[in-house]
Order: sequence, then structure tokens, then C-alpha cells
Amino acid sequence: MRLKDCHNIGDFRKLARQRIPSPLFNYIDGGSDDELTLRRSTQAFDDCDLIPNVLNEMNEVDLSTHIFGQKMKLPFFLSPTAMQRLFHHDGERALAKVAEREGLMVGVSTIGTVSIEELAKITKAPKLFQLYIHKDKGLTYDLINRVKEANFSAIALTVDTIVAGNRERDLYTGMTTPPKLTLRSLLSFMTHPEWTLNYIFRKKFELAQVKDYIKQGTDITSSVVDYINDQMEPSVSWKDAEDAIKRWGGPFAIKGIVSVADAKKAVDIGATAIMISNHGGRQLDGSISPFDALKDIVDAVGGKIEIILDGGIRRGTHIIKALSLGANACSGGRMYLYALAGAGEKGVQRAVTKLREELIRDMMLMGCKSIKDLSRKNIKFR
Repeated sequence: MRLKDCHNIGDFRKLARQRIPSPLFNYIDGGSDDELTLRRSTQAFDDCDLIPNVLNEMNEVDLSTHIFGQKMKLPFFLSPTAMQRLFHHDGERALAKVAEREGLMVGVSTIGTVSIEELAKITKAPKLFQLYIHKDKGLTYDLINRVKEANFSAIALTVDTIVAGNRERDLYTGMTTPPKLTLRSLLSFMTHPEWTLNYIFRKKFELAQVKDYIKQGTDITSSVVDYINDQMEPSVSWKDAEDAIKRWGGPFAIKGIVSVADAKKAVDIGATAIMISNHGGRQLDGSISPFDALKDIVDAVGGKIEIILDGGIRRGTHIIKALSLGANACSGGRMYLYALAGAGEKGVQRAVTKLREELIRDMMLMGCKSIKDLSRKNIKFR
């Protein structure tokens, strides 16, 4: 499959499967246990229909919105994801460049592979840093200080990873610690020489944010699962979140909220946003999808805090449905990771372009000139 033949996220998924070794593709593609939550996160959008209005003199569409104190040209952004340079040598650099061209916010992970400082130099796009509370609080506080010095726009504290989810697909494909080289996985690496040569001869893979603090930062045999289990503070509390908010002193999201009670607590401790997320279906299998949780959370805290729907998005209509229910913006990882794995910066650019084109076309067909025109009046659950 060629990049020019990719017209939707499903196509980019096919391209990624073709371009990178099977263990890496399945790491991006998979979820935990039976992957019920992974599938439901996208299927939930199918449970409601859009109700368009006609004859509204449609000429152009304004897709801009404000989130985290930043104006964005599109009502979605690139959610932070780990280990991007493992999937393509461009990694976070590709996202940063596309985000600047498209007027998007770009997320940067604690387990990222391009440093906070380098990203601050290569892009003027608004930047969101994804933070974990580590067992070593000094590491956590130092990351906050580094992000502040690099003039990032916001922080999102991920709160649903006190232990790693059971990602069984990785056990079958060999994406374990140390890597399990079965005959099948070895053949997959051998039959993807472009990826293999890039990994061997380009800049050494490392977890750029934490390489100077911990062994996992420079040891490729240590997986994200190990990082979570070894480094994250399992007894993390609302007090820890409140302390991080105060230390940062700017726009701050709690990422991983799916309940009304937790959304209310986020408001109480001074968070400015919540990201309704189940970690891409990679943590607690059987947990509620972000879209299924959205309505109740909007009813409880809408207007008191910015609400971002994170995950499951594969189409422009999914974004329109979330905005219609009251989300302020959307974000996602797989919606660009497949494209990154398949074609680097060019792939990410095409994925964002396709989503933008879908949104413009779908908004015109909805009879809505601005995302401000979207409301529950134009959506109906079955």
C-alpha cells in the first residue's frame, strides 16, 4: 500500500502493518486482556446519529477553538504517546512540525524519545507535556521545572497507570522484556529491512526525558510496562495531583478520568481541564469508553472545566458527535500513530489533512458554520 492511497485512519493502519515489524505494529494496535474496551472506544460513536440542518447558506467553516489558553485552528490535537521513535525515526519531531503547520497542539510524553528542550526549539506549536507521578518525587518536580523553562503551554497528569494493564497481545508477538525473538517475530524484523537499518544506524533510541535519571531511559530491553511498574507511584493521590497543579501554576489537565465523581474532584483541586480517557483501552479492560462517559460528565462539570474527549476517534464525524455532546475538544494517539509508523512526517501530515477535510465537509453537510453551532439538538441516541 502507498501513502497516496491512504484516505482514512483505517488505511493508515494497513500501511503501518505493512511498513513496521509485527511486534511493533501490534504494540500500537493492541489493548489489554480481551480488548473489549479498545473496540468499544470506537464503536460507542455508532450508537447515535447526527441530525443535519439544510439551506444555511454554507460558504466556509470555522473549525477553530480555544483550549488550555491557546487558540487552535482545529478542534482536536495530537495526544501524547510513548516511544514514538521506535515506530519511525522521525518520532515526535514529525508531530511537532505538522502541529505547527496545522495550528494544532502537540502532546509530549514523559516516556518520549525526543527531549523537552529539543522540541521547544524545533516548533512554535502549543505543547502539552504528559506527566506521571513517580516514586521519586524529585524526578517529577524536575520534569515540571524543565517543562516550565521550555515554555510549554500545559501539563496533563496521567492518573490511570498506577500499574500497567495486561497487554496480552505483546506476550504473543514478542514485545516483552527482554524482547522474545520467536521464529515469527525474527522473520518480521528480517522482512522489514528499512525499519531495521534505520533503528541500527540512526540516532540511538532512548527515552529522552528520563535517560539521565533511571536505567530504563537508556535500556531498550526495558518496556513501557516495566517503566510503569518500576517507576510510577501506585499510592498516588488527589493531594499529589493538587501539589503538581500548584507547582506548575498554569493550564493543567487530569488525564484518565471517566467518572462524574472524579471529574468533580478535578474541579475541586483546581485543574483547568480533564481528558476523558481509558488510555486507549490499554489499562482496565471492560471499563467505560470515553464517549459513553462524556454526556454525564458534561452535565456535571460542563462550564466549570475544559473537557477533552481522548481516544477512539477514527472519523471527523466522531469529533463532531463529541463536540455536539459538549466536549471542548478531542485528542487521540492511534489516529496519527499508524500514519507515523507508516510514513513518518509525511504520513502524519496526510492523516491530519484527511481529518481536517472530513471535518470541513461534514460540518457543511451538517449546516454548521462553526463548532459553536454544534449542540445536542443535532444528535440523537438510538
